[in-house]
Amino acid sequence: MAYYRQAGDVPPKRHTQHRDRHGALYYEELMGEEGFASDSSLLYHRHIPSAITSATPWQLHDQSLRPNHPLLPRHVRLHDLFGVQWTSSDPVTARRLVVGNPDVRISYVVAGRPSPLYRNALGDECVYIESGAAVVETVFGSLQARQGDYVLIPRATTHRWLPAPGQPLRAYAIEAASHILPARRYLSKHGQLLEHAPFCERDLRGPEGPLLTDGADVEVLVKHRGPEGVTGTRYAYRHHPFDVVGWDGCLYPYTFNIEDFEPITGRIHQPPPAHQVFEGENFVICNFVPRKVDYHPRAIPVPYYHSNVDSDEVMFYCGGDYEARSGSGVGQGSLSLHPGGHAHGPQPGSYERSIGAEFFNELAVMVDTFRPLELGAAVFSSEDPDYAWSWVTEEASS
Repeated sequence: MAYYRQAGDVPPKRHTQHRDRHGALYYEELMGEEGFASDSSLLYHRHIPSAITSATPWQLHDQSLRPNHPLLPRHVRLHDLFGVQWTSSDPVTARRLVVGNPDVRISYVVAGRPSPLYRNALGDECVYIESGAAVVETVFGSLQARQGDYVLIPRATTHRWLPAPGQPLRAYAIEAASHILPARRYLSKHGQLLEHAPFCERDLRGPEGPLLTDGADVEVLVKHRGPEGVTGTRYAYRHHPFDVVGWDGCLYPYTFNIEDFEPITGRIHQPPPAHQVFEGENFVICNFVPRKVDYHPRAIPVPYYHSNVDSDEVMFYCGGDYEARSGSGVGQGSLSLHPGGHAHGPQPGSYERSIGAEFFNELAVMVDTFRPLELGAAVFSSEDPDYAWSWVTEEASS
């Protein structure tokens, strides 16, 4: 983020003495990206932030991936992954890996209890809230997360999720091996969102005030690289990490709600980049929101069939009625994977049926990757086995 924020008690000059009212020094921590050459923030701790008392392995859910072979378009019903056990699941340790590659991993979770303290040392996280609500407590302060929010959490930010009681928190977690930021073409050379961007700085909500929590021998789960891929470590800290009295800078977690995305439309069908919101290294995040559709007198509002030869497309259907998938069995909570090398597009009948439509009431989050995606265990426990053949009609097979 290029937008400066300040919260709590910070000294007038960085890297200088900062003391409490009794004269004790606070401990300054710089949290920065790209080796001191990109965005950063300075945090002021009551205690030494490096003081760990133990480290043991943390066993994550199955992180294995299998090639999409034979090459198939796929439909996964994510809501089938969790039943009534959501009441005993938390938004971090209960995540089920759906698809991934070396650049990005996508998981789904339904949860009802608070998560442990956690940080992802692999990369930034962008967690989309399908339904429910939560407070996300971080070393920078608290975020209020609600339905439709993207929760952006920078790499190595210690945080925990506190779901609202009485309802499941459904979350779609996009975990990068890089940083996630607004699409570069929306930004000025100094990082301001430009006039043609479909959202602006007023739509981004940062953390509320520093959190001060006491505690000793506090457990923090850390997801990180290991010799055989993604692994985890369970740290115990001498003091609670939420001991930051103040911070300032341009690196911090924030939320952006999908309702604040202003869709870009045209007389004829707009390509997916018109719907982009964020990007990471070798992938982009787009969203399809309720909008007026193509208004050329001969327009066909649903997408044309396309072979996006350089990328795999993952679509998460999270609201409304996605017109192009009508009749395929795709609905709320579905995920589709359309791999590079397979021409995909509307289901049979949708192409003709869309002519004359003026408005689409659909809500979906799309991730396009520029390296092939592999399949997590969640795919094989909730896949629709008929989806790959759903474009076949009597006319097509005769």
